[in-house]
Amino acid sequence: MIDDLLLDDIGGLSAGDPANMLAAVASSGAQMREAVSDIDRAKIADVTKGEQPRNILIAGLGGSGVGGDVLRAVIGQSTPVPIVSERSHSLPGWVGPMDVVIGVSCSGMTEETLSTTAEAGRRGARVITIGAGGSDLEKLSESISGAVHFAIDAKGRSPRASLWTHATPLLMVANALGIAHIDEKEFEIAADLMDELSVANGPSVPLGENPAKALALSCAESLPMVWGTGMIGATAAGRFMAQLAENAKIPSSHGELPEVGHNQIVTFDGVLAGAAPARDIFRDDDGVIDRRTHLYILRDTNEHPAVEKRIGIVSQIASDRNVPVTLIQARDGHPISRLASLIIPTDWASVYAGLALGIDPSQISTINQLKAGLAN
Repeated sequence: MIDDLLLDDIGGLSAGDPANMLAAVASSGAQMREAVSDIDRAKIADVTKGEQPRNILIAGLGGSGVGGDVLRAVIGQSTPVPIVSERSHSLPGWVGPMDVVIGVSCSGMTEETLSTTAEAGRRGARVITIGAGGSDLEKLSESISGAVHFAIDAKGRSPRASLWTHATPLLMVANALGIAHIDEKEFEIAADLMDELSVANGPSVPLGENPAKALALSCAESLPMVWGTGMIGATAAGRFMAQLAENAKIPSSHGELPEVGHNQIVTFDGVLAGAAPARDIFRDDDGVIDRRTHLYILRDTNEHPAVEKRIGIVSQIASDRNVPVTLIQARDGHPISRLASLIIPTDWASVYAGLALGIDPSQISTINQLKAGLAN
């Protein structure tokens, strides 16, 4: 059952959110400012001394792996150096001494990241790591010749609630490597925007005036299909999918236009498309949600004209089949701000959706069960 009244009940929201996921979302701007302030400038200088790499590989999984997607979205189309994200135990065969491998693990304990980082060291790649101070990742980094570790402090937050704590140092490392040219004032501008969006979407703003709460309710009662335009929109779409899964336990799909126009679009003719049938008030099925497809398109401001044309056509195709469409538009500005303008409201929405469904957003029992099984 969806409790929309809870979203305007500050006490109820607090009671359903014992790990303070809402506060973590609200801290996004502060995370970015603290990361810029706290980063070890001497180590940044050490990174600057090296030669420009042939390729950049970012090794990270889950919430810690999103930083690699953020880096690609922010600078991927402006740098001549390929940027690859790796989410497994092994490195591609091409990784060698001319490449840089950046291992990112908020906890510094991620099994797969430790594995790929160690392999990078054995292959003679230049290694940079970002993770908790004193962690296994830092110790591994210290054992690799020439490696540099940047310690971060998530302050008890989960990796998915600490995106800007680990993504910001990654962007600054890209500057030091010479593959990005981000003026540090852009971090402050983005952080201010995050604060602004958090105020507009925060718990004290009522449902009728709060975009994230409205978005949360539509997600809570549907089967979300999240599409993005360009690298900015696609990265935000992937993040939204993952946040809906972890914070609200809602299954969803995601993809990028125009690719999804060649495959996912055909689901509009499937059995899960179309509006849910009207509920019979005399049936004893309270709490049952008849989930149907709802399309969410996260739009960057810098869209290819052909993609822009597709959005209008896709929206009409969906409308003809009674599939609801919600467009979410990025703000203008630097790529960091454009990306943040899509991520912050959808982060809020994912937590609200879980709370409206009576779900503790911080609970990840299935992930913990998997880890426990692997430890045996």
